[in-house]
Amino acid sequence: MSLFDQVNEGIKDAMKNKQEGRLRALRGIKAALLLAKTEKGAEDTLSDAKEMQVLTKMMKQREESYATYTQQNRPDLAAAEKEEMDVIATFLPQQMSAEELRAEVSAIITQLGATGMKDMGKVMGTATKQLAGKTDGDKIAAIVKEILGAS
Repeated sequence: MSLFDQVNEGIKDAMKNKQEGRLRALRGIKAALLLAKTEKGAEDTLSDAKEMQVLTKMMKQREESYATYTQQNRPDLAAAEKEEMDVIATFLPQQMSAEELRAEVSAIITQLGATGMKDMGKVMGTATKQLAGKTDGDKIAAIVKEILGAS
């Protein structure tokens, strides 16, 4: 079953069970997927990679909002963001731990033969493609800088 179909089924279930937070999050996912489908130059169906990219972007937005609301002492808004983050996370692959990410980035650097910061763009391009949906680009960049900066 495609992600779009899973979201539609989830919407039906959330409506039946009167789960308003889950319903809000699923409708947001559906809207984002429809928007991605109708973008200029987009195809009728979204690739798995594009779907993961959309979900990752949504998750990152929710995380930033959650941090802001928590910092500004707005637990009501933070709770809504947390609820949506939990729903979005069910559709994303398991996120990599820091140790797993470091091992993957090290393997990519070795594979590409990168030796210093001048190779960061090449490493980042490969790493972001291989690790799409499994971790955040900022985390990848931080580890690449750390490893390449030390060499």
